[in-house]
Amino acid sequence: MTQVAPVPALLSSPPTAHRAVTGVEPTDMLGPDSVTWKYFGSWRGMLMGLWSGSMQNMHPKLAAGVWDHSDFFGERWERLQRSLYPISGVVFDRTPETGKQVRDYHLTIKGTMRDGSRYHALDPDVFYWAHATFWYGNIRCAEVFGPPISEEDKRRLFDESRTWYAMYGVSMRPCPDTYEDFLAYWDDMCRRVLADHEAVRTVLDITQLPPPPWMSSWMPLWLWRRQVKVVQRLFMWITTGLYDEPVRQMMGLTWTDADEKRLRRFGRAVDLGMRLLPRRYRDHPRPRDANDRLTGRVPVDAPLLETPVRNLPSGAERDNPIHYCPAHAARRAQLPWQSNDVND
Repeated sequence: MTQVAPVPALLSSPPTAHRAVTGVEPTDMLGPDSVTWKYFGSWRGMLMGLWSGSMQNMHPKLAAGVWDHSDFFGERWERLQRSLYPISGVVFDRTPETGKQVRDYHLTIKGTMRDGSRYHALDPDVFYWAHATFWYGNIRCAEVFGPPISEEDKRRLFDESRTWYAMYGVSMRPCPDTYEDFLAYWDDMCRRVLADHEAVRTVLDITQLPPPPWMSSWMPLWLWRRQVKVVQRLFMWITTGLYDEPVRQMMGLTWTDADEKRLRRFGRAVDLGMRLLPRRYRDHPRPRDANDRLTGRVPVDAPLLETPVRNLPSGAERDNPIHYCPAHAARRAQLPWQSNDVND
């Protein structure tokens, strides 16, 4: 592995370049009529949690950064709920500030790997891999859990994912030019680059986790411990089915035709259940907030919706940017039109 270039060299102005080449504002592709708004931000994505986290950590440099710097494993529920807000906000806020905020959470994450090579979270190859799992996860989710997705929409998602990635202000060098190029890139990553790591195995094991914050007030720990092993088996089975076959082989996992048929039936049941929910409650709070601004339910100039205070780290850690904690997050509880309930 080669040493990463200094951080300033990695930060460019892709939105400006996008405008110069296409004549289109970079956020125009990510509006309410975009395919990304249709597929990204649904609660269906929670079923993808172990897949997304483990696939990201299979990148050796990304795994090293998480293992050395992140407190993710000490507060996994809170970290997940915090990170969903700014990451989805890049799409739904459509402002360069949100993308730069997410980028800058990673400025200090760097170090030395076990083989002596250097890593940095803003290495374009590392940063793009994390982005790839987010945007391509929409396709994997739709293929299994719905809503059904066409080949045309898959290609539109890819085109929009380039605009989405440009919002971070990171080098576009590793970003494939076409959807077919991306599929070749993904296959090569799965076969040649990804590797097992302690961070991967830790993500996949939820049996030692406490109840999530929104459950801890009413679910006794003993009851949580009793049922979490069942949840672990279910989510590990789902994740195994979502993996590409080369990844399953690397991880020593088996998947049968019968498993595939059961997963497809389960996915259709999930899709049906989601369709029975009112449209507004199918999405995570940040995309819901974006749609509320379009309909006038929330003032257009209202402060951005942030994670509930219960998900923030305590003490001095609250000001540490690696925890996905914007300084104004605590203001959320003071907004009269938004409660402090993550499911509101």
